[in-house]
Amino acid sequence: MATKLVPNNQLSMSELIVDAVYEGSADGQLSGEPISKLLPGSGNMGGFRVSGRGERKNWVVLFTTGEDRDWPDTLDLSTGQFVYYGDNKTPGHELHDTRSGGNKVLRHAFSRLHADHEPRCDIAPFLIFKKLPTANAARSVQFKGLAVPGFQGLSATEDLVAVWKSSGGQRFQNYRSTFTILDVPVVKRAWINDLAAGNSRTANAPKAWIDWLESGRYCPLAAEATTIIRSAEQQSPDTALKRRILAGVWQYFKDVPIAFEAFAARIYQMTDSRVIVDEITRGTIDGGRDAVGRYLLGLGDDPVYAEFSLEAKCYRPALGGDTPSTVGVKEVSRLISRIRHRQFGVLVTTSIVARQAYQEVREDRHPIIFISGRDIAEILIKNGFNTEGRVEALLKNEFKI
Repeated sequence: MATKLVPNNQLSMSELIVDAVYEGSADGQLSGEPISKLLPGSGNMGGFRVSGRGERKNWVVLFTTGEDRDWPDTLDLSTGQFVYYGDNKTPGHELHDTRSGGNKVLRHAFSRLHADHEPRCDIAPFLIFKKLPTANAARSVQFKGLAVPGFQGLSATEDLVAVWKSSGGQRFQNYRSTFTILDVPVVKRAWINDLAAGNSRTANAPKAWIDWLESGRYCPLAAEATTIIRSAEQQSPDTALKRRILAGVWQYFKDVPIAFEAFAARIYQMTDSRVIVDEITRGTIDGGRDAVGRYLLGLGDDPVYAEFSLEAKCYRPALGGDTPSTVGVKEVSRLISRIRHRQFGVLVTTSIVARQAYQEVREDRHPIIFISGRDIAEILIKNGFNTEGRVEALLKNEFKI
């Protein structure tokens, strides 16, 4: 089914539908920006767009371009968890001293979330939008959902964190906030009108919103993926930055692919702090497992481990018009044969996994994790190696050839 597209001249009457696209004006002018028409009073610029004066807001719009390499906002569709960075993104200001006051909005919302007296009182609904240009309008946006601060299982010290970064030799802090997208497929226009009047608890309010306000129970919009076999396009870098980062990794290791094994193990470690690499069996060429390790399942003082075997394939990626050298059935079958009962496998490649190999693994339910070229670039970016220079420094300092 095609994504619902709402033209610019219908925005003021439209409901907010999850994943629907709301078009800007065809002339590309700021005055035709769609969010300000969908939600009057929100403004037409910035990541934080609020309605209402004082600390008590009618609503808060969180807008993300999805393109900020230093502050990568992320939405996990399978869990409904949304991570959003605050607006103190350059040095020279205190954490809350920002032009739009976005970090003050976050501080207030999370403070009320964890308050001892009347928790969640006075928290406004957060409406999440992402930049999604269309053929008709470059300023078009996609509605990602109705969100509330916090996430099931996260404590008050985890859901709003002030993180340090540096730029030009200057250190500064910004917030990393975690939200839950509620299971609300449609935000009614009638409720938007209620919110504009300062009342979020009306008959038009979504049930998931009322339940959260009254009990603190999160009902996330968790969408299990229907496509379990990623295409070659989905496994390949989708932005110029990711392509450059992957190209740098490939160029560094291509003549000494055995050295890629330690890097592949490090990449998997970057995905989760519970990954423990016990041994990198460097020196063999497809004669055995490239690395072995454990994944911590239990509590820290009463651990339970799942063992894994990792194989690394430094194959030519699809960059610059080159035909990729894909990981096929033969390589995947070899990894499957090496994992023992109650173990799982990890295959890391600079290229892609061929469709037949991918399909056989998923249909036969083999416990294999695939990390492709695109994944490598995204993992590096998420862990702060978000420029070619930083990646090059990592490679030269920690993976000398």
